[in-house]
Amino acid sequence: MMPKEKPLWKGSAFRLCLLSAAVFLCLQLGLRRSCAPAEKAGADAARALPARGTEQRLGPARSSRKDKAEAHLAPGAGRPEAATASRRRVTYLRSSRRRSSEPACCPLQSLGSSRRKTIRWHVDLQPWASPTPSLNYEALRFLKYITTPQISCEHMNMNSLTDNSKTIKKPWSICLDDSFSLVHRIKSKQCRLYSLGLSSDDNQFEISMANSGCEVHRFDPSIKSAHIQEGHHLWNHRLSIDWRDPNPAIAAHKLRSHTKKLGTILNEFGHQKIDVLKADMESAEWKILENLILEDIVEQIGQLVFEVHIHWPGFEVSGNDSTVVRYWYSLLKELELKDFRLFHTYKDLLKPQMFLKKEAFNASSCYTLSWVNTRWK
Repeated sequence: MMPKEKPLWKGSAFRLCLLSAAVFLCLQLGLRRSCAPAEKAGADAARALPARGTEQRLGPARSSRKDKAEAHLAPGAGRPEAATASRRRVTYLRSSRRRSSEPACCPLQSLGSSRRKTIRWHVDLQPWASPTPSLNYEALRFLKYITTPQISCEHMNMNSLTDNSKTIKKPWSICLDDSFSLVHRIKSKQCRLYSLGLSSDDNQFEISMANSGCEVHRFDPSIKSAHIQEGHHLWNHRLSIDWRDPNPAIAAHKLRSHTKKLGTILNEFGHQKIDVLKADMESAEWKILENLILEDIVEQIGQLVFEVHIHWPGFEVSGNDSTVVRYWYSLLKELELKDFRLFHTYKDLLKPQMFLKKEAFNASSCYTLSWVNTRWK
């Protein structure tokens, strides 16, 4: 007699399969419940990542996702970009931010990322004017450059804007054509003038600008008090502008407390723009101009009015005569690259007619030059 066959559902193999299926289902359910919160937390964390870090990982092609993520941030939410930007600033532009040194007229402000770090420590020298270095060729090229206006300006008379009847001793010419913004900013009482000088008693130009409604700041180390206000629009500061070379490879000079770079003063005063920068620095103007170019401060200036001295090389300008003149010319070409155009030049015949201590080239020892930033708004 044949043994009776057991039903399939009573077999051990069938029971083992059922048990395995049950275990598998339990595991699947458990994993789904535990993964859901983790996935939500991961998505939240991804949205909370700093936008800058996301951009660094994803690359420029996917940077638009950063903008979309920032649109979902709560208003006023803190971001790390400002701290990163402040670390990018050149160290010699940072302010001590001490309230005790704050002038009454100019509250300390942080300019954030408006300062951009520069990696240049010297200007790019132009090619020699001749196949071999020659003072004669360098001088002729330089003198032709500073006596030839590059752009025309029809209105340069401040008397038309003020009721001041006094005559200005020197032709500190500014361009008041409608094509440039200075005349409109003067009429709307929104212009700002910085004047750099060394024991100068000729302040009629500054007074005239202040009477027109401009905010005027004179910087002169010979002023008796730290900050003196004259009228509603004119301030005098006992500060001298440092012309030292910014190259860190050169030994740093210990500066006096009243000697600062122009970029530092802008940072401390909270000023981001200067409509007119006037300078009469007795041969220090060349190094000051170089620092303004290297620190990108010149881009924040609307017009430059400089008295340049060429009877000797000047502060910290070294080399033989032809090298010095090539350096001067290269600085002016840097201004041209920054979209500055010379619109007025004045040869001072009252000063000694000298060029690098020589009576040569029919040159004066002093010229007053005026440039306008054609991109200024």
